[in-house]
Amino acid sequence: MTLTIRWARPGDEETILRLIKGLATYEREPDAVQATEQSLRDTLFAPHAQVFAFIAELDGAPVGLALWFLTYSTWTGRPSLYLEDLFVDDDARGRGIARALFKRLAEEAKARNCARIDWAVLDWNVDAMAFYERLGGRRQTGWEPWRLHGAALDALAES
Repeated sequence: MTLTIRWARPGDEETILRLIKGLATYEREPDAVQATEQSLRDTLFAPHAQVFAFIAELDGAPVGLALWFLTYSTWTGRPSLYLEDLFVDDDARGRGIARALFKRLAEEAKARNCARIDWAVLDWNVDAMAFYERLGGRRQTGWEPWRLHGAALDALAES
């Protein structure tokens, strides 16, 4: 078994979209994905892209994805790496691929002088929580996720 973690590159859009759809299915939202190969191309591979991805390949076949971007912490005065999606194909799980992706994220965070890595996990995903705890991750308390989207976002922008 040869495991490689590499930067996503132009031409990977179909693979990335397949992995995103796999994650959406795992998260019980198979019809929620609106991303397209073109939207991924436009955001990941534009000249001044602000969204990035690592792809895990097992014996040359893409089996995992870590999609991320940078945020900023005013309290630390340093950037933070925000992990938007981490996913490994069902049949490739249990081989250290998610850990290898997270290790690559940690290396990137250190290279960019990030103070931390942040992410969210669904409250029912106890397997993921256990994995993150094994890595040393800790649940944050006191902060609740909020979102403005859809009609409310449109209305506010137009007001």
